[in-house]
Amino acid sequence: MIAVIGGGIVGTLIARELNKYEKDVYLFEAKTNFGMGVTKSNSAVLHGGYDDPPGTMRAKLCYMGNQLYTELQKELNFDMKRVGSHVVAIEDEETHYIYELLKKAERNGVKGVRIVEKLELLEMEPNINPRAKRSLYAEFAGIFDPWMVAIQAAKSVRENGGKTFIGKTLIDVEKKNNKFLLKFSDNTTFEADIVINATGLYADEIAKMFGDEVPEIFPVKGEYFLLSKDYNYVNSIIFPVPTGISKGCLVLPTVDGGFLVGPNANRVISKKDTATTREGLNEVKEKGMKLVPNLNFRRHLVKTFAGLRPETEKKDFYIDVGKSGAIHVSGIRSPGLTAAPAIAKYVVDYLIQEKLGINLSKRNDYNPITQKTPHLVHIDRNEWNKIIQEDPNAGEMICHCNKVTKKEIIDAINNGARTLDDIKFMTRASFGECQGGFCTAKILKILAEYTGRKPEEITQNEKGTWIVNSKVRI
Repeated sequence: MIAVIGGGIVGTLIARELNKYEKDVYLFEAKTNFGMGVTKSNSAVLHGGYDDPPGTMRAKLCYMGNQLYTELQKELNFDMKRVGSHVVAIEDEETHYIYELLKKAERNGVKGVRIVEKLELLEMEPNINPRAKRSLYAEFAGIFDPWMVAIQAAKSVRENGGKTFIGKTLIDVEKKNNKFLLKFSDNTTFEADIVINATGLYADEIAKMFGDEVPEIFPVKGEYFLLSKDYNYVNSIIFPVPTGISKGCLVLPTVDGGFLVGPNANRVISKKDTATTREGLNEVKEKGMKLVPNLNFRRHLVKTFAGLRPETEKKDFYIDVGKSGAIHVSGIRSPGLTAAPAIAKYVVDYLIQEKLGINLSKRNDYNPITQKTPHLVHIDRNEWNKIIQEDPNAGEMICHCNKVTKKEIIDAINNGARTLDDIKFMTRASFGECQGGFCTAKILKILAEYTGRKPEEITQNEKGTWIVNSKVRI
């Protein structure tokens, strides 16, 4: 048996890549669904690969991963748009850095990158700061929903004979007779021949359970504004000239039509510190308006949020075999989302087959296609009417902000959704302007009805995040 610990975008894609060779793949995730950790709270950008230092693992895997997403999208059926990105030079002294980035792109083998001068830049992005001098444009950069990649990849593993588990927190490891005995907090144990540790922020702590050492991970917090779809601020991803700490505070569209502004980058102590701060949000606001001066945070604000990334002092990925024989995929900071498909291939093709010398053969019965319930409002109206005739739930609108039907919510429950956040991230219900103000009660009722639970037993996400604590009329 091959075990993958960690169900973020990296862990699920590794499990899916392994499943192309071996049916006996087990995927373990501590949270209530896949992709609910680092994977869901970030800029959700497919980076171009021009910024990463040549010779690093980041540079080796970022552009490769970017290109792999084209086929991956077709197979896993998640939303993705290649809208392109601009790194914008506003001050005179920033211009030289644009040309340095272009040279770096050439050294990294990145295609589709060029310098855009001011007039063309303003035509492409009318709301950009009019002081902008020029930009580095990457046509293959894109936006997507990374948590849906994880959810769909996990579904692919199940459909191809593997097993996936949620609510499984690893607490101890023993090695006997060249096998790993994995012990989880719910008193279950599993025996594995190969183990891949892809636990995000906690990969360094999990490595120690195996008796291995990886670079220490410290969390870096990024804060964001999510703005509504009411005004088209930008058409592509707008970056400032990057700093030594991060790629900077950016302004970008989301795949469902909203806009993100952020993040800043501040080192924090706790790996659970996802609170926003007044100072941090003011910093994001100021930097965002330097790129797009007409951002209206008062009128178009939907929500603020923060996410953490697993940083190390070396600022590079650590992907290697430990002395225990376990594989550790650690320090997956930006551009980890972009590199994820390439990381999966690196683990399987190089670390397992070459470095560990384990010969794997492709399965003849593997099906790479995983379907997803379509967002009905986006399909042809005649086709939608046919679906309503077969299932009246397809005609009952539950989330009016994002036009999510009862059928889509029921389908998510049938695919494993058990919490309000599961429904939110699998369907986008309660993701809109009202942030669940009008649809939460309806979703709670549907969850209770179709899972056979009481409303007070249903949580927002983790254990203890209850919504109602006694019987109510809904």
